[in-house]
Amino acid sequence: MTTATAAILPIPRHDGSVTEAYRDAVDRSEPRFVPASIYADDRGWSLMNQLQGVMTDAGQVNYSHMYPGVCKAWHHHNRQTDFWLVVRGCVKVGVHCEQTDRRWMGVSGVVRPGVTIIPPPLWHGVATVGDEPAGLLYYVTHAYDPANPDEMRRPFDAIDFPWGVEHR
Repeated sequence: MTTATAAILPIPRHDGSVTEAYRDAVDRSEPRFVPASIYADDRGWSLMNQLQGVMTDAGQVNYSHMYPGVCKAWHHHNRQTDFWLVVRGCVKVGVHCEQTDRRWMGVSGVVRPGVTIIPPPLWHGVATVGDEPAGLLYYVTHAYDPANPDEMRRPFDAIDFPWGVEHR
């Protein structure tokens, strides 16, 4: 665990396409958040084509249902980029660059929809915020290989990060 508290930066917003944000995230080795467009009418609402232009044959789409108070952190990948879209509830996203000791934090969910892009080799994790479960729909650029996982893990408290709600 880091002894000194480093400044935590907001995850940078990217107002272009997810494809452009993906290139920018990989080039800079920094996370990106692309605001989503919500399509709403008298039947409800939907998010469409959020990962258009980034899906490859090698990747896979997954969904994680997380109970209130759950923190899933930390892990990183050497090859894989993650694209996270919260479709239920709300989460706090934490990202850490080990090389520069920079940290980013973003809140995403149904009231702030969008795609968070996390390129390698950034450490990252997620915590459910609020009283209801969170649903995380995510695309990864490389399918999980149990024989050779592209994943390194650390405990949630191995990196100094404020996972809880900060009362202000």
